Amino acid sequence: MHAMQYEITLPADYDMGIIHRRVASRGAGTDHFPGLGVKAYAIREKGTYGSPVNQYAPFYLWADPAGMNQFLLGAPFAGLCADFGRPMVRHWSGVAFRPGPAWRERPAAATRTTSTVPADIPLPGVIDDAVAELDADRDIPGLHSSALVVDPATWEVTNFRLWAAEPAAGSGQRYQVLHVSAPYIDALPGVGR
Repeated sequence: MHAMQYEITLPADYDMGIIHRRVASRGAGTDHFPGLGVKAYAIREKGTYGSPVNQYAPFYLWADPAGMNQFLLGAPFAGLCADFGRPMVRHWSGVAFRPGPAWRERPAAATRTTSTVPADIPLPGVIDDAVAELDADRDIPGLHSSALVVDPATWEVTNFRLWAAEPAAGSGQRYQVLHVSAPYIDALPGVGR
């Protein structure tokens, strides 16, 4: 599993209705995209849920890196770049994915938490603890799913969560989710366990 996210921060007075309409008209275009486990069309709106910015910030979980390459090097990403400029794309190595109790419901929110692993702390123990936490989170009401990923450039551990209900308190950076494409979600590690 591979994960990626780009964040397009928009002006404070930007009409976020433009993004809502864009996702409504184009979101289904990734509903059958090869190798895509999950794409959450995530946004932040200034003043909503405490967000200080307007931002379009979708994140992806790829079951197959060939699909990720096809997306980034092909027409879908070129269209986004033509409209907003080419954003920096963050990329993580996937560690684990877990369905939650709201697995069959439509996600309406997402959260992202990130922590840096100090150089003097052994990475395997940190990852084992993070996976154990992911497993413990499987019973949180309203949780659709969780993904644990690692950025080996910065040694940050990140947890992306999708929520069918209001996120649990302290769940990290909060996003609204306008649409979810999940054609190969069953191919992500941990599904069916």
